Amino acid sequence: MKAAAFDYVRAASIEEVCRLLAEAGDEERKIIAGGQTLVPLMAMRMARPAMLIDINHIDALKGIRREGESLVIGACTRQADVLASAEVRAAVPLLSEALSNVGHEQTRNRGTVGGSLANADPTAEIGLTTMTLGGEVSAIGAGGERRIAAAELFEGAMVTTLGADELLTAVHLPIWSAPRTGHGFHEVGIRHGDFAIAAAAVQLTLDASGTCVRIHIGVGGASPCPLRLTEIEGALTGKALDDATVEAATAAIPDLLDPQSDLHAGAEQRRRTALAMVRRSIRTARDRAAQNA
Repeated sequence: MKAAAFDYVRAASIEEVCRLLAEAGDEERKIIAGGQTLVPLMAMRMARPAMLIDINHIDALKGIRREGESLVIGACTRQADVLASAEVRAAVPLLSEALSNVGHEQTRNRGTVGGSLANADPTAEIGLTTMTLGGEVSAIGAGGERRIAAAELFEGAMVTTLGADELLTAVHLPIWSAPRTGHGFHEVGIRHGDFAIAAAAVQLTLDASGTCVRIHIGVGGASPCPLRLTEIEGALTGKALDDATVEAATAAIPDLLDPQSDLHAGAEQRRRTALAMVRRSIRTARDRAAQNA
């Protein structure tokens, strides 16, 4: 099959994108950057936008920079560029590790950070990392500019709280600069680079005695949205993270998840896999933190 007819506009500025979206009325207009999801959907006629607005030539939407204790990544920055960035590896190593699991080299060369977040696939590694770290995104539309916490961005599978007239412009990721901080990211898929059956991301900080003083835990692929496990975080904060303590504190995780069954895995398999990935990621983060004194 091939896409239904559509108009195409190569936008020259963020202002032009906002104007085109605001003028849409009842007409469906879609933003295209990497097109890794949208183009196949259009080819199958599961998406039929009347207009595509190409944002690839807007320099203001690209780049990586540090702002205080946050790393800011432009929405149209290619995933491959983020993965190759020494600045990202130093400031937010969890994102670098997660990105190595995103698709394959060819898809990372075209896919963008903002595109993945706006697409809101519940198995997507970038959304999971942003949720886990407590990140935010910037968006701009007819009502002006706003910041949206990751916990408020994802509304359901492939659904966000972005308005139809809003453009996601950047993601803001907190930098954990404390010593004895470590991260862990593990996922299971049919093949490396395929959609995750379940994935887990963890970042934590230990004090000098080895006690956990801060921990963030996220799970992807096992609920309609990436999920931050604050209840489990609370159970582990203030504890020494020996294997027995980790296993006891995480035992409730399967009951906190709401996975779907599909042709790749059943709901119960996703629950069991998510639990195993969380435990593995905590151990990895703990061991790295101990080495980062």
